[in-house]
Amino acid sequence: MLTPATTASNGGRAAKPAVSLFPGGQMFPFSLVTTLFFLWGVPNNLNDVLIRQFMKSFAITRFEAGLVQSAFYLGYFALAMPAAMLMRRTGYKTGIVTGLILFGTGTFLFWPAAIVDRYGFFLFALFVIASGLAFLETASNPFIAELGDPDSSERRLNFSQAFNPIGSITGVAIGTAFIFSGVELTPAQTAALKATHQYAAYLQGETLRVVKPYIALGALAFALAAIISRVPFPSTRSSSATAGPGSVKSRLSQLLRRPFFVFSVAAQFLYVGAQVGTWSYFIQYVQDYVHEPEKTAGYFLTGSLVAFAVGRFGSAWLMRFVSPGRLMGIYSAANVVLVTIGVTHPGWLGMWAIFLTSFFMSLMFPTIFAMGLRGLGEDTKLGGSLLVMAIVGGAVLTPFMGLLSLRSLATAYLVPLGCYLFITLYSFAGARVLRNQN
Repeated sequence: MLTPATTASNGGRAAKPAVSLFPGGQMFPFSLVTTLFFLWGVPNNLNDVLIRQFMKSFAITRFEAGLVQSAFYLGYFALAMPAAMLMRRTGYKTGIVTGLILFGTGTFLFWPAAIVDRYGFFLFALFVIASGLAFLETASNPFIAELGDPDSSERRLNFSQAFNPIGSITGVAIGTAFIFSGVELTPAQTAALKATHQYAAYLQGETLRVVKPYIALGALAFALAAIISRVPFPSTRSSSATAGPGSVKSRLSQLLRRPFFVFSVAAQFLYVGAQVGTWSYFIQYVQDYVHEPEKTAGYFLTGSLVAFAVGRFGSAWLMRFVSPGRLMGIYSAANVVLVTIGVTHPGWLGMWAIFLTSFFMSLMFPTIFAMGLRGLGEDTKLGGSLLVMAIVGGAVLTPFMGLLSLRSLATAYLVPLGCYLFITLYSFAGARVLRNQN
């Protein structure tokens, strides 16, 4: 039988008074920042479409196409710490506006990249986009967690993060409809185009299909930067905390002596690697094992992201009754079972199992983030930057899956399987740590 989360997290002691999910009197800045969670979901999952599209338009391997995610998530890794240092001096608002400007600039670089038709230029543009997103995530996640009652931080961040998969669904739907042409050449057709010297024009046409969606996305980012620059932001617990002694280096050293925080960073690294790898190769999994065309596979991915969105909103509600760590432990254990099926039974059964993992992974990023920030005080921004840097797991594990896919794509899914095993351990251990702190 479900019990209130406050009781569950306090070892069965009397429940605390009900806490508010939303910050009183600050709904406008809260809503604006929540909008950003939708915004960065779009390019995150457009990458899944780009991987397939670039394999076609540049005639490259899965491993080479996986560098899309490497360039993207290296941007997170490289810029998260500078973002935190800027925000320690100037606040969350400056970090958000800076991120939106970088984001918009990166999307506009897709136009010259397509004109010169260089894969490396696209990777650079993706790095710039992700640099902007590093600022946005380093600012937005702790801002939402801190803006309101600390006892509802996990629920609040899960609520705001629930708009991220709506952006993801939008990104994949846009990519499937406007980037995928539906033209998949047979070897004979490719040879015929090469014989008539039309193959290069075909590849260039496929490359140009990526430009318009990114230009539209960049225009939206610049518009939001203009709006947010004019909106007053409230102070938060970390911004009003008294600064402790020591430089950034000494504060980092203290953070890294917190075992649970380090455990959280490791869990975030593995979670993002599992999520990005799962979605990056899902279209190819559908094509390889159930033999559906790329557009149909793209719609299956869209459906999986719908399950992800349902899971986010559902988990924000379930956390009223089940402690966040315990709920995440149950969900990650479910994903261990589902990915095992995907590895051992490739085909329709395996495809639906991988499809369903999106529902159960849905609560992991915001829950790990909020649990990791608990009790950091003035080090919240710095801790948030390290948790954002852990997103580099997407850059590291996705190409590794690409290498394993040379054996078989089902084998590559052993990587997210190992990640979920670790997160299961983290979840139940983390729930116990937080229960003992209360």
